[in-house]
Amino acid sequence: MNPDNLSSSPESAPQQQRLNKFVALALGVSRRQADELIEQGSILVNDTPAVLGQRLMPGDVVKHKSAIISTQQHRLIALHKPVGYLCSRASQGGVPTIYALLPSELANLKPVGRLDKDTSGLILLTNDGDFSHRMTHPSFKKTKCYLATLDTPLQPLHRQMISDFGVDLPDGRSQLTLERQHDGDDTRWILQMSEGRNRQIRRTFAALGYTVTKLHRTDFGNYSLGDIKRGEWQELDIS
Repeated sequence: MNPDNLSSSPESAPQQQRLNKFVALALGVSRRQADELIEQGSILVNDTPAVLGQRLMPGDVVKHKSAIISTQQHRLIALHKPVGYLCSRASQGGVPTIYALLPSELANLKPVGRLDKDTSGLILLTNDGDFSHRMTHPSFKKTKCYLATLDTPLQPLHRQMISDFGVDLPDGRSQLTLERQHDGDDTRWILQMSEGRNRQIRRTFAALGYTVTKLHRTDFGNYSLGDIKRGEWQELDIS
């Protein structure tokens, strides 16, 4: 599925735009990260090191590490990631990445968080660094919803531990909201969480002696996988 219009802006900056906003838009980073690049001396305006708080005038040329940068339209897509794909740019051991599923004009988009190779479902990609920060920083508490299948039925005591008290992991306590997918089936669960630590769901159940045999993300914040078919993507509005 491809959008009809791909727009780009000229290399020169618009009138009186803040430099950090221009850099964030051009590089797909947050404004905080843009400020860090400016402080590090990585951003030049008219071949002169930029300063924090600087505003751009018509005709100013902005460079990042000697390369001219230009603003780009913020974009957001939802991808239905199949099992067996990495959420990274570089393939590892011959394992394909999610970029193999996307057209070349979307190669500049970055994943909002990650799904591991063995997890399927909704992955968002964007070039809007501020949006990515709002979706992933723990302070915003964006809820993620998953469908999980276990190798053996979840015992009532373990269900209570996970949902009411949490399970202690090396990087902190993990607490998940649990609901059966089907009445009477204690192997398939709907999970909700607002954190996003590495393989947190799998490690939570493993700590209690279970193996997650299937994990599929359906929702992330206000965004849902909907009817997007496996391996396909859809353009979304940024909210």
